[in-house]
Amino acid sequence: MAVLGMERSEEVNPLAALLRLTAEQKKERGLLYTPQEVAQQPATWLRTFEMLQSRQQEIREFLDASGLCGEADRRPTVLLIGAGTSDYIGHSVQHLLRRMWQCEVIPVASTSLLTDFDDYLLPERRYLCISFSRSGDSPEGVAVLERALTERPDIAHVLVTCNAAGKMNRAVEGKSHCLAIVLDEETNDRGLAMTSSFSNMVVTGQFLGYVWKVSEYEPVVHALSKAGESLLPRSASLASELAAAGHAHACFVGTAGLAGAAMESALKMLELTAGAVQTMSQSTLGLRHGPMAALHRGSLLVAFVSSQPRRRNYELDLLREIGSKGLVQTRVAVAADAASLTGEAECVLAPEDGAGVPDLCRPALDVIFGQLLGLFASMQCGLRPDAPSPSGAISRVVPGLVIY
Repeated sequence: MAVLGMERSEEVNPLAALLRLTAEQKKERGLLYTPQEVAQQPATWLRTFEMLQSRQQEIREFLDASGLCGEADRRPTVLLIGAGTSDYIGHSVQHLLRRMWQCEVIPVASTSLLTDFDDYLLPERRYLCISFSRSGDSPEGVAVLERALTERPDIAHVLVTCNAAGKMNRAVEGKSHCLAIVLDEETNDRGLAMTSSFSNMVVTGQFLGYVWKVSEYEPVVHALSKAGESLLPRSASLASELAAAGHAHACFVGTAGLAGAAMESALKMLELTAGAVQTMSQSTLGLRHGPMAALHRGSLLVAFVSSQPRRRNYELDLLREIGSKGLVQTRVAVAADAASLTGEAECVLAPEDGAGVPDLCRPALDVIFGQLLGLFASMQCGLRPDAPSPSGAISRVVPGLVIY
């Protein structure tokens, strides 16, 4: 069993090797952006936190005006809106926001909200919409925001984006019932796959949850960054090794907020391999109800294992069941601490010290492994990770569509 969490591996870090390539080599192999955008994440989380901290009072006042500090039964329903990776941001922060704000928080894909607008936004109900978008130009996100601004002026909006020039940012500019949070340009990934943008928008969502208790979040985000620096080389070594094994299928499972990390990891591997590696994500117990049929000896199973004892028991039981049935080639357990996972999976991955990062804040950290697995699998498939879709089936910004 490979355990990457007790001490640093002596082998060369494959991610560092990619970063050391010349600019010409990176360009030739389609590696100008993606490796660096993955590697920079722990440092960018601290810079994002500092920017948000400087706007703490403004954000508090806006959220207060939206009703989040009112009587519990009069607080708005919070909709977390995004498409694709941006939708998974909502799934990654939903449980934290529900706990911190003590109100209903629901992730809703903008792709669903566009077609079913009136079913989600009920008349006479109070809402706060939080939209996540790297580019701010997603056609569904733009259309949903513009319709809500026109038809439901009573709804408050927070926009979290990495692009100040995006259409969504321009749409909310100057409107008193809208708050735009534009992250630093370094988070506006130039590679096709969202990496820095995803994790920094997750950190922003976490900050919103802690906005009235920032002193409690500050040590968490510093622990998150430290754990990320530790996890990067470990993740790169394991991801490179597993990609070389040539798995045809990968399944990612997680519970609560870690389900968001599982969803995003599955999408990263699917996108970066142009579908050559088929992927799926499920909740830990949901996998047992039918989807387990998709597992086979060519499958890789990645389980994001909780630190909460009750959840962890269910997750370990799943790993044992899959192992006893011989359903997959390799099981990987990703956790905050590797010590108690010996013998539970073929590979265990953890930072040197993840104890300071609660489960509700782990998605930004844990997804690093999924991102690197996608990166090295993409290279194994002979693709260019910065632009891994030779057919043009997908692109960095989804093309426009007719809005009805």
